[in-house]
Amino acid sequence: MKTILDLSNEMGLTSDAIEAYGSYAAKIHLDAVQSLSPNSPLVVVTAMTPTSLGEGKTTTSIGLVQGLAKIGRRPMLTLRQPSIGPVFGIKGGGTGGGKARIIPEEKINLHFTGDAHSVATAHNLLAALVDSAIYHKTNVAIDPSRIEWRRVTNIGDRVLRSVVTGLGPSNGPMREAGFDIDAASEIMAILALTKGYDDLRQRLSKLVVGYTKNHEPVTADDVNAVGPMMVLLNDAMKPNLVQTMEGQPTLVHAGPFGNIAHGCSSILADKVALSTGDITITEAGFGADLGFEKFAHIKTRASGIKPQAAVIVVTIRALKWHGGVPMKELTSPNLNALQQGMSNMDHAINIVRSFGIPAVVAINRFPEDTPEEITAVKHQAIQGGAFGVEESLGFSLGGEGTKDLAEIVMSACEQTSELRYLYPLTTSIEKKVEILATKVYGASEVVWADSAILKAQRYEKMGWGRLPICMAKTHSSISANPKLLGRPTGYAFPIRDIRIAAGAGFVYPLAGNIRTLPGLPKTPNAYNMDIDIDGNICGMS
Repeated sequence: MKTILDLSNEMGLTSDAIEAYGSYAAKIHLDAVQSLSPNSPLVVVTAMTPTSLGEGKTTTSIGLVQGLAKIGRRPMLTLRQPSIGPVFGIKGGGTGGGKARIIPEEKINLHFTGDAHSVATAHNLLAALVDSAIYHKTNVAIDPSRIEWRRVTNIGDRVLRSVVTGLGPSNGPMREAGFDIDAASEIMAILALTKGYDDLRQRLSKLVVGYTKNHEPVTADDVNAVGPMMVLLNDAMKPNLVQTMEGQPTLVHAGPFGNIAHGCSSILADKVALSTGDITITEAGFGADLGFEKFAHIKTRASGIKPQAAVIVVTIRALKWHGGVPMKELTSPNLNALQQGMSNMDHAINIVRSFGIPAVVAINRFPEDTPEEITAVKHQAIQGGAFGVEESLGFSLGGEGTKDLAEIVMSACEQTSELRYLYPLTTSIEKKVEILATKVYGASEVVWADSAILKAQRYEKMGWGRLPICMAKTHSSISANPKLLGRPTGYAFPIRDIRIAAGAGFVYPLAGNIRTLPGLPKTPNAYNMDIDIDGNICGMS
């Protein structure tokens, strides 16, 4: 197995650019990152609308990188850091599976290098400084009833969604408040989108924590929070270098949620990867209606780096689920349901192609999938406009099982393409939401809550109207209703609230009943986790 030093040498980084972090990872200094120039193709891995089982997008990404190495390439992989909330909730770990994993997976899935804790601490420090400024009257302009900066936690804990703080004598101000998951923190989004320390400082200074009685925004800079947050985020800014099971360098950095935030790993990690390998694979959270759309509209605008191709991960079981098959029957052949469910895959292909990017469909194959089902999906993928389609057997075979997929991806990167945006930034917030609702989510109209439309109009007047949209919605449907499977059309898309992320650089509407703090399921993955007599972690996946 290759060591971190072997990997750093392969990447062409000098020894003084690598700071050892324990025995399992390396942190890359920012001075090394800022001197690099991206010069290789970028491929983003997305997916059809997933089921609660997960469709193996990360496993496919890792397997693809291993397959690229098998055909003689020097690939790099950039991934988000897993969130502890889903690890102990319903999803489990986020480091791949089978023979397509990044290691050391237990470390990566848990506290890793502490980046997520740094983000949460910086976020909650800002919250404390806001309340302290009101208590001590060091900033008399803040209206306590208009504070919008919530606190964060790293565990899914539904009772914290709405709370009252400041109860008891001398503990004020007493007010309604709440918690979000740390992966939904605007600071986590900033970490993923920043390009360096100067940019980080500017973004943090723009964080809107609340408003005055005259509705003027109050920022983190106004409560003297930028400096201490910079201190807390200093080490978290450095991308983390680990490896796949077959030794390919992997940068795991930043972890914004895909159904709430923009769902992509960091620009800093991408820049390192694109400057040191000859092809980089990255991932965007959940389906093409979420991660890929946000990758295109938000991340590429911030980074200036555009993808050459996209890989859409599908599974036979998810296609049958979208064709109406109950969860317990997904392992049984059902060509009729499969055919109906492929409308969801068609829509994912259409989303990618609408941005001017060639789409490759990767069928993450399971043992129960039949040759007839595989053939049907391959045929429909090409009919639906995919550049190519191939099975992915990374889970069972590692890189040997993804060589054919790797060849198709390389061919897709050689195609002439030019990233197109679905809306210009000069378009109004209302119009941008309408474009996303009709062109990406299949809706016929947008229905705004009165309070949401008033906030959107106020944001326009405050100068935030030219920011991109980061839609917070369910990942279980193309629509905002998780029960609408397949390819729903002709419905009303509901916006119940809208928030500003001025530091991250986007406006994010909340569609339907999306929650910014998940709750634990009836049987959480935490029930399966323990350590054995030797101190090894069990039940992570």
